[in-house]
Amino acid sequence: MNQSLNRLNELTAADARAEFLKCCGSTSWAQRMTEMRPFTSVAELLSSCDELWWSLSEADWLEAFRAHPRIGEKKAATPQTAVAEKWSTEEQSGIAKAGAQTISELAQTNWEYEERFGFIFIVCATGKSSEEMLAIIKSRLQNDAKTELRTAAEEQRKITGLRLKKLLGLSAVEK
Repeated sequence: MNQSLNRLNELTAADARAEFLKCCGSTSWAQRMTEMRPFTSVAELLSSCDELWWSLSEADWLEAFRAHPRIGEKKAATPQTAVAEKWSTEEQSGIAKAGAQTISELAQTNWEYEERFGFIFIVCATGKSSEEMLAIIKSRLQNDAKTELRTAAEEQRKITGLRLKKLLGLSAVEK
């Protein structure tokens, strides 16, 4: 068994919850993941993560979304740990090479997206360029509210899985 998974299983409930919150900003998700321990394998952990995520309420999803900074920004609406901030920065590294026009368009479409849907644009940004993210947000602005909420929830699920892998010191690559 993965040593980091053993460590996660052996943490106090409060410490495990804090570790899970680094991966997903939903307090319900973090609490329930803590209660589901011990996990016998990384595969079980990831499967439980996904299953639990889809059982949560819309309010839980929105809470998780608020734990992310907007694409191109550094601060989330709710406080993040230093680790979660670092992961967000790494995940959005494609923005670092963006030109002024792309950054301006991202800021504008972020605003339009929030106005339309009532929450920030969530995308699994790992491995994506700023141009790819801009194309994705423009495309998703065409969705109806119900479709977009599910799409954003799926992106959050991907992010959470990648962050769980990072938490365990495993390779976390998504495109």
